[in-house]
This record gives sequence, C-alpha cells and structure tokens, in this order.
Amino acid sequence: RERDEHGNIQVHDYSKKAAENFKRMMLDCLFVVGGDGTLQIANRFYEMGLPVIGIPKTIDNDLEGTDYSFGFHTAVQIACDALDRLQTTGRSHDRVMILELMGRDSGWIALESGISGGAHIILIPEIPYRLDKVIEKIRLREAGGSPYTIIVVAEAACEAGGKEITSEKASERLQGVKQYGGVGNYLTEKIKNEIHQEVRCTVLGHTQRGGTPVSFDRILGTRFGAFAIKAAAEGKFGNMVALDTPNIVLTPLSTLAGLVRKIPPSDQLIESAEAVGISLGRGAKEG
Repeated sequence: RERDEHGNIQVHDYSKKAAENFKRMMLDCLFVVGGDGTLQIANRFYEMGLPVIGIPKTIDNDLEGTDYSFGFHTAVQIACDALDRLQTTGRSHDRVMILELMGRDSGWIALESGISGGAHIILIPEIPYRLDKVIEKIRLREAGGSPYTIIVVAEAACEAGGKEITSEKASERLQGVKQYGGVGNYLTEKIKNEIHQEVRCTVLGHTQRGGTPVSFDRILGTRFGAFAIKAAAEGKFGNMVALDTPNIVLTPLSTLAGLVRKIPPSDQLIESAEAVGISLGRGAKEG
C-alpha cells in the first residue's frame, strides 16, 4: 500500500510475485490467519496452486463457516470492562452514556458485550433503529426512577431509513472499502436535543483489538493451530479450520468468499436481550 499525491491509499497486487516466491522457496504450506478479506486472498492463492490452510481470526466474529473466530471473546470482554466503568460514572451523574464499538457490518460485539455489561439500549446493524424508540427508552427509565442510561452502538448501526456513517478522512479511505466511524457522536447530538440529561460518548476504538487474550481465545487459537498442522500434514489444502461446537472441522475456502455472518433476526440472543428489557431501538411488534 502507498499514498498517491492526494493522500489516498492505493493498493497494488503483488499476489503473483508472492506465489512465485513461495514456489521458489519450496515451502510446504501457507497458513493464512485473518478475517474475510484475508481468507478471500487465501482462496485466491489456493486457486493459483499454492497449498493453503486458512485460520479464522477476527474480533468481529463475522466469518461464515465457524461458530467463533479467536479474538472475538477478548474484544467482548474489553467492551464489557468499559461498560462496567461507564455504569458507575453514568449512574453517579445521571448521564446518558454512549459506547461505540467495532464490528464492521455485524453487531456481535455490541450485542454480547451489551447484554453482559448491563446496557439498557443496544443498536446493531442488523436492526435499523428508530430514534424515537431510543428517546422513549431513556424517558421510561427516568420515569421509573433511573435517570441514567447506557447505550451500546455498533459502528455500522444505522437509523431506520438512513445509512451507515462512514469516515470522510482521506487517510481512512481504501479503494472503496467502507471505514465506519462517527455513529456514537451522531447519536449524542441527536439525543441531547431531545432530553435534559447530559449525553456523553466514548469510542472504544482499537482498544478492542489488543491486550491480553481471554482463556477462551487462547484455547481456541491453540486448537485451530493444532488442527491446521494436522490438515496440512494430510494434504487437505484449500480449507479453513473452523469451530463447529464442540469440534474443530474443515470448511472449504471457496464457500466463504464475500459472505458476512450477521446476527439472524430470530437469534436467541436478541430474544433474550428484549426479554430482560433491553431496547434494540425498535417497536415491540417490529422485526
């Protein structure tokens, strides 16, 4: 990648050169670790004749073919820790606290951390929210004696009838790939015009992508690695190792291209969230 004279990032395809170098070095296997874009490249290398095994690693948990990718549970824990802290300051000052989280086009991090962190409103890309329903929940809480509210919003969440908020910074544009960002601040401005409480936004950002991994991710990563080595030794190339609970299995890379694992509308997590009074920004009969 390099920048042009306007500061935009340009990408050049060196895949053929990389494949030539791989073959020249007479390597046994190319283990490709990453998310959907990375694994699409892995499949391309496999189609070019390289012995490839994919390993799913993304905090977004948006890869088809596997129940979980390692990194996701750690990101959820980091977000949950942040919510624990926002709970205390929100309660102390009767504030509406908004936490914007990563997740690309899916709301897995927001939904799971929001439930475990005690959020009162969770907004995810899979369910376009209505601002009036968000305001209604805040007012209902105040009327019930709880003048503070914790809102979790996924970076790609959008208002019903609207579209996602993307970064306009030239430094964050990458050949048509959407760079999300700003929905938390957008909500802050919209909400504070409708209520009397103070509204504050926290964007957790890349904090979710680092730090000490939780035990689940350590174990899952170890299992993926061990199974990938076994698959390579058996010549089962062109596959991604995956979790099909409780087993590690192989999924063909060719079946994953361009697919995003979103939260199904009928998912029990959504049902559980609404059953305990969490608002998803929609009406009771919607969805």
